[in-house]
Amino acid sequence: MTHPFRARAFTTLAVAASTLCFAAQAQDKPAPISVDEVRSHIAILASDAFEGRGPGTAGETRTLDYLAKTWASYGLISGTNDAAHPWFQPVPLVERKPYAQAVHATVRGKLLKLAEDGVLLSGRNPTDRATGEPLFVGYGVGADGKLNADVQGRIVLMLSAEPKFEGAAKLPTSRERQKMLAEAGAAAVLVTAPEAAPWGALRNQLANGSMRLASDDIGAPITGVLRADVTEAMLRTVRLSPADAMAKAGQSGFAAMPLPVALDLATSTSVRSFESHNVIGKIPGAKPGSGAVVLLGHWDHLGICRSEEAEDRICNGAVDNASGMAVLLTVAERLGRGAPMDRDVYFMGTTAEERGLLGAYHFADKPVVPLEQIVVALNVDTVAIAPAGAPVALVGRGENGLDEIVDKIARDMGRAVDADTEANAFIRRQDGWALGAKGVKSIMAGGSFSDMKLLQAFLTTVYHQPDDELTDATELGGAADDANLHVNLARHFADEAKYKPATTGD
Repeated sequence: MTHPFRARAFTTLAVAASTLCFAAQAQDKPAPISVDEVRSHIAILASDAFEGRGPGTAGETRTLDYLAKTWASYGLISGTNDAAHPWFQPVPLVERKPYAQAVHATVRGKLLKLAEDGVLLSGRNPTDRATGEPLFVGYGVGADGKLNADVQGRIVLMLSAEPKFEGAAKLPTSRERQKMLAEAGAAAVLVTAPEAAPWGALRNQLANGSMRLASDDIGAPITGVLRADVTEAMLRTVRLSPADAMAKAGQSGFAAMPLPVALDLATSTSVRSFESHNVIGKIPGAKPGSGAVVLLGHWDHLGICRSEEAEDRICNGAVDNASGMAVLLTVAERLGRGAPMDRDVYFMGTTAEERGLLGAYHFADKPVVPLEQIVVALNVDTVAIAPAGAPVALVGRGENGLDEIVDKIARDMGRAVDADTEANAFIRRQDGWALGAKGVKSIMAGGSFSDMKLLQAFLTTVYHQPDDELTDATELGGAADDANLHVNLARHFADEAKYKPATTGD
């Protein structure tokens, strides 16, 4: 976003907030949020005019403008608490887009055939090269969370799955382990593709480039993702199947294993530094100093994600996550014209979630409100999946002592509760994790994660594809239900008498 745009947006927001009066008309019991209200916001945010809401594009400018102006029209004020950056929190990013790669592998002088489309490489610099025998490091860390090998100057092959060591505490994520290996001097870090990730979607996503926070721009000269058959071909050189490799990697005392493969990796990459933004609005509480509630969701998607030859080039992201932002907009409208609340309630649209929760991590590192003052963070993502009346599931169930509160509120609204912990498989894959990892109580509540078959049907078809568009068939009944759920959740957690985390242990 350019500085002239910031000035124009701020002026327009001030005018909008001062001229629209309905937001100030307090209503203790506003009408329930309807499907039509949710649909109207998705229709705008997921339209071709927003070009898939890619960070650092014209689509970002249109998205931020729409979100901030709409929140201002509901009576919200800037939530950045920064006069120099009203509404928009700058998030410095570095983007890398690979445009050429070469992979050559031999075993004892004989060519090892690796599927050309089964290796995805990116370089840190415009051109990079790494040669040598790869070192299989398993998960990259031991049960103590520390690196399990000397990787200086080595090509490293690492499992992307979460480490599983008996009796071990929470261990670094795949992203964190890759960073640790890079900091230790690895020449290249190659990871196995996540089992649940469709290779075609992953290939398209990586071809669109990777992003890092400028403050966290640490990486090996070459990074890469290997499809399962490529990983298997390399492990077979030491007579290991993928299952055997995972079993060995999970044993205490696992020793990194050199693979007798002569690898030659070369990359050509375009590198761009730019500034994206989180957008933050606030409903000030009636009791300053009593804490804050944060509702968040990511505004970004994949932008123009196909080549010029494709018939449909835009990944519109209607479900992921225009639907979540539509919920935040409608909830803000209800709370903004409702009865005053004790605590400040923040609404945040994060950038670059699709590139690794980057906007959320930046907020966690540079919060606009001290993290210890945030009594709860409610993340909203991919809600247009379940039909009306779906049970309420929790991403984060059993993790932070909020289950009973959420369950009671859901039941009081006439909704069933999905009490299992299946949804916790997504804890580290959503923005709430960036805050939860720093001690903030963070949950994601709603119907989309109560039916894993229904969710997987989305994740294995239109997810991250141009087909994620708003149609007459898009299921919005559950999204409206979840919006109303979040009105009640926000009101409960913003009520100092009802929720006292510091004294009651709620």
